[in-house]
Amino acid sequence: MSPKPFTHRGAAPYKPVDWTGLYPPVLPKGKVPAHVAIVMDGNGRWANKRGQTRIEGHRAGEAALLDVVAGAIQAGVKHLSVFAFSTENWTRSPDEVRFLMGFNRDVLHRRRDQLNEWGVRVRWSGRKPRLWGSVIKELQYAEQLTAGNDVLTLTMCVNYGGRVELVDAMRAIGEDIAAGNLKPSAVTEKLIRRRLYQPDMPDVDLFIRSSGEQRMSNFLLWESAYAEFVFLDTLWPDFSREDLWRAIGIYLDRDRRFGGAVDAPEIPAL
Repeated sequence: MSPKPFTHRGAAPYKPVDWTGLYPPVLPKGKVPAHVAIVMDGNGRWANKRGQTRIEGHRAGEAALLDVVAGAIQAGVKHLSVFAFSTENWTRSPDEVRFLMGFNRDVLHRRRDQLNEWGVRVRWSGRKPRLWGSVIKELQYAEQLTAGNDVLTLTMCVNYGGRVELVDAMRAIGEDIAAGNLKPSAVTEKLIRRRLYQPDMPDVDLFIRSSGEQRMSNFLLWESAYAEFVFLDTLWPDFSREDLWRAIGIYLDRDRRFGGAVDAPEIPAL
């Protein structure tokens, strides 16, 4: 199904995602990461290297996101979570914050029908306080529009922070204990998971960060407890589905033991 090109504020249309020109490498059946999380980093540096403002870098990152979504679908990834705006991003300049709020809203408005055509289910993870009402409205509309889709679940993490998510979960549990509705002994990992923003979100298998930085930046801390981390030097606006597939290839070469171990002593060469 061919996506639709779009124009942003009078600019030339972005090149539509090409479903036929690129194909992922042959991937082992059942081994593809079910849940990929991405920190879309490097927009500002990409723009500054070109003598442009950080805002232009964010604009350029939109095409990368759509290409990666297409690549995830092609590879058989079922869940893709992206860090669109963190609870710490409010400390950026007022101009950049205003742009990012409006940009997240406008991207959702422009792309929701296209994502719906692809069978993508859009969900939002994050906090309401401080978030623009118009952004919440677009997120909720996209959720409702795409609720029946099952090709890929795209979770947009907007006004999200991993520590804050855990604080909110602990606060809700504490209130239930204080009200006498829950015993402290009943607090388990399963209970905590049920109090997270998206309780049915599966654990992250592959955690990717673009731009060469090697840190989590408070993204999906609980969900990434046993994720495999891949850090690529590519700045986000230059990121493509081929970078995603490269990261999946690195992931497939890893030995995931989840705390277990296999005794395999090496035999010294004679």
